[in-house]
Amino acid sequence: MEEITRLIAVRHGETAWNVGTRIQGHIDIGLNATGLWQAERTGQALADEPIGVIYASDLSRAWQTAEAIAKPHGLAVQSEPRLRERAFGDLEGMSFAEIEAMKPEEARRWRERDPEFEPVGGESLLTFRDRITGVASELAARHPGELVTLVAHGGVMDVLYRAATRQALQAPRTWQLGNAAINRMLWTPEGFSLVGWSDTAHLAQAAGHTLDETTT
Repeated sequence: MEEITRLIAVRHGETAWNVGTRIQGHIDIGLNATGLWQAERTGQALADEPIGVIYASDLSRAWQTAEAIAKPHGLAVQSEPRLRERAFGDLEGMSFAEIEAMKPEEARRWRERDPEFEPVGGESLLTFRDRITGVASELAARHPGELVTLVAHGGVMDVLYRAATRQALQAPRTWQLGNAAINRMLWTPEGFSLVGWSDTAHLAQAAGHTLDETTT
């Protein structure tokens, strides 16, 4: 009988660019004060979980969040650059309002979730999905019977949710992708399945609010 790998997937805490609705992509932006608080709270919430290994995107916002989760367990975070956010190329650093005003056709294709839309220097949704489902499956397969934590980005969480619920890339999103939310899945060689999504009980005292993947 095959062993199931349990997964906890966490989006990084809040950054100043989340608040300013600027596209981060592969730009290395660290957490703001709220994000650091969210990371600390997430670490506390997961302190009693039997986590065996923590993999994180090497971008600072994910890495800082992962370190807060790892600390109570005495674990070293394992760097996995393939867990980075979708690459948005020449759109990175721009706000949504700027993209709408300066690149209306690209804004339309992005808004409509065109799977083949590839920003100049960036990735299409198809390429991004294949990257994320591939690395998440690979990491889960290394740890049968264990609890694995993946700390990454809003777009990564979106791909994982769609994989676990068999949602198409173009399906309208009806689920949350909040900063520092705790998401739970299972993995077997047949694929991912959903256990629980967007648990933010540990953030109930937050002064602000979590922001969606639209500010990756």
